[in-house]
Amino acid sequence: MPKSATAQTPLPCASVEDGRIRAVIDAVLPNVDGGRFAVKRVAGESMVVTAHCFTDGHDVLRVVLRWRKEEQAEVHEVPMKPLGNDVWSAEFTPTAVGHYRYSVTAWVDPFESWRYEMTRRTDVDDIRMASQVGALEIAAAAQRARGRDCKTLSNWARDLKAAASDRTVDPTLLKALALDEALAQLAARYPDRSLAANSDQELPLVADRARARFSTWYELFPRSAAPEPGRHGTFKDVEARLPVIAAMGFDVLYFPPIHPIGLVQRKGKNNALTSEPGDVGSPWAIGAIEGGHKSILPTLGAPEDFRHLVARAADFGIEIALDIAFQCAPDHPYVKAHPSWFRWRPDGSVQCAENPPKKYQDIYPFNFESEDWRGLWAELKSVFDYWILEGVKIFRVDNPHTKAFPFWEWAICEIKRKHPDVLFLAEAFTRPKVMHRLAKLGFTQSYTYFTWRNNKQELTNYFKELSGGPGVDYFRPNVWPNTPDILHEQLQSGEPAMYMTRLVLAATLAASYGIYGPAYELREHLPKSPGSEEYLNSEKYQLRNWNNNDPDSLAPFITRINQIRHDNAALHADHSLRFLPIDNDQLLAYSKTSDDGNNVVVTVVNLDPHNVQSGMVHLDPESIGVDASHPFQMHDLLSNQRFVWQGRHHYIRLDPHSAPAHVFVVRRHVRDERDFDYYF
Repeated sequence: MPKSATAQTPLPCASVEDGRIRAVIDAVLPNVDGGRFAVKRVAGESMVVTAHCFTDGHDVLRVVLRWRKEEQAEVHEVPMKPLGNDVWSAEFTPTAVGHYRYSVTAWVDPFESWRYEMTRRTDVDDIRMASQVGALEIAAAAQRARGRDCKTLSNWARDLKAAASDRTVDPTLLKALALDEALAQLAARYPDRSLAANSDQELPLVADRARARFSTWYELFPRSAAPEPGRHGTFKDVEARLPVIAAMGFDVLYFPPIHPIGLVQRKGKNNALTSEPGDVGSPWAIGAIEGGHKSILPTLGAPEDFRHLVARAADFGIEIALDIAFQCAPDHPYVKAHPSWFRWRPDGSVQCAENPPKKYQDIYPFNFESEDWRGLWAELKSVFDYWILEGVKIFRVDNPHTKAFPFWEWAICEIKRKHPDVLFLAEAFTRPKVMHRLAKLGFTQSYTYFTWRNNKQELTNYFKELSGGPGVDYFRPNVWPNTPDILHEQLQSGEPAMYMTRLVLAATLAASYGIYGPAYELREHLPKSPGSEEYLNSEKYQLRNWNNNDPDSLAPFITRINQIRHDNAALHADHSLRFLPIDNDQLLAYSKTSDDGNNVVVTVVNLDPHNVQSGMVHLDPESIGVDASHPFQMHDLLSNQRFVWQGRHHYIRLDPHSAPAHVFVVRRHVRDERDFDYYF
């Protein structure tokens, strides 16, 4: 026998618990990595589940969606409906914030299979025999029923059996008795599920509060909040700014670290390696003799001042978000108390933080490979616990991609089990797979590449990915036109049109966005050096005094945009984003629709800050719920102009020096064009 034909050890066969189970559940969607991580929704948001289910032959399949609150034993069931091609669908709504589980069960239903075949029978003898078979199925359903239902089904089985045995009964009447719709619905309530197939596992779902999906952030350095130059700002100074920030429409006020700042290796102005007397240092160089991550820089105020600020902000509908940066200044108490938490070099010094080409001499990173990693994990989690008790429920986490991923999965899970309303924003400008992994691990929202997506094709491709790509069930984008670290080249001209354009894009393309202010509304635009994205005289390294009464401030424009966001439910989520054809590469057009379909917003933006741009936008009226044969009104919420449109093709002209964008809301009921002012 040739060597190639020698007997082989047989491969192990599949394990079969019960070969009579014929239903197949091939897939349950959505899931994240096969159920390794949780799908994300918000409480009150519908969760649509699809399943690929089938069986051999032509018998009838029944499929149900099962779901429960994770800590509860009670399971809810929803019948799944066939969509065609063996795809089934159902939905449920997680009513409260927390963790949920969902799964699918499918079975071949003998009663429904019998009934389906009965509808097709025409031969008299077939009808009589099938009726006797049906009587047995109905009797079996009666045994599974209780009370009055049991009696009703038993009577039906008895009557059907008797009629099938009586040759004088007209076959048409016999078939009608067998297919009685009301009785069939009753029998369907008591199916035989003894041979049901269950999906491989209960899939996880996290339901967050609404601010996880829709939020409007404003970043502010408290130390620069003093109204007069030269004085270090305080929490009380921030309190004085709350009415203005609330009036602009922001609901999250985010602070960089508020902890004591190290003196050793303190940076000077413009990131100078040596500091001068009076230099305040970088807030991200955390820790000094006054304390570390659970302490407050004394010049900002006392703990009771911070608590008062949190409560006062809530009165204005604003939540305070804190920056959590897990790193230390050289004089942080951790360095002396827990030396094993850091990487020590042969010369006895500690390796400072680096993000090539940047080097942070004033910061020590933690060593997540420390022998005392359990102690390190416990202490870092306790930082979150401390500030949660102080009233903080939103955290912006600095550079989470430079910390161990298992730590984040554990810490976020532990925190959200006890405090399910806590939200985490991942500030990770890094590789896509890393950003997505952090989102899977539990981060509620994620920074994006929006800052570096500038032309029409880049914006279209990127936001298609964000709103409908593989991360749509777990990656919630939060887009920022600027940050204290990033002054993009587009903003370095200081042109109002560019600042307004980027703001409109951020605020209408994404349900969550933020700006670093007052630098943004005052158009702070000078870079540290040519080709740099760092601000000259960066607030990261010095106190700044801002002229919040500048008549050229973009605050009124920002206020209007945020009011539009809050008033239009279409802008409160990302999944409905659709880009519209428009025949000019300098014009970007897109629509968003609310979940109930009653609110549609169409935005058109001129990406050119210098020149008037015009073109034809091609809009499918049916996609926005209007009749193509009748006029409908487009109300520009920025200019308050009202246009009457009809058909599919519409002329757009945008002058960036007056209005770089239209933000239209669709008004569907136009009875007479003379009722409105309209323009061509």
